[in-house]
Amino acid sequence: MHPQLRSAFEQEMLAAQAAYRRGEWREAFRLLERAHILGQHHAIAHTRTHIWFLKTGWQRRDAWEIIGQVIRIIGGFIGSLIGKVPVGNTGGADVSAFAEMPIPDDLREILIKDETSWQGIVRARERAAQKR
Repeated sequence: MHPQLRSAFEQEMLAAQAAYRRGEWREAFRLLERAHILGQHHAIAHTRTHIWFLKTGWQRRDAWEIIGQVIRIIGGFIGSLIGKVPVGNTGGADVSAFAEMPIPDDLREILIKDETSWQGIVRARERAAQKR
């Protein structure tokens, strides 16, 4: 992982963990979604976000999230290793594990600068959106 991307990922994770410790489950979840977008192409980072989603789901007593995250911990790790992850997916069990989603502008800038694999994907999506 490129240093700028790692720094951004760690920032989101630290903020999510702080919100978790304060019992702010919604804020922790929102920050984990951002970390997920940044880390999903890297197996360890990707798996870390799903473990924290699971922990947050447990605290919220959200059975759907707990079950979804158990599946995503395994599937996400494998998907990252083989390069099959849906671009921009936020990672929670409230969305399909296979759905591509828009990338927030601030995160897109980090990903475009630091991940050449994202550049082509983001540009192709932008061209497709312009044709609509």
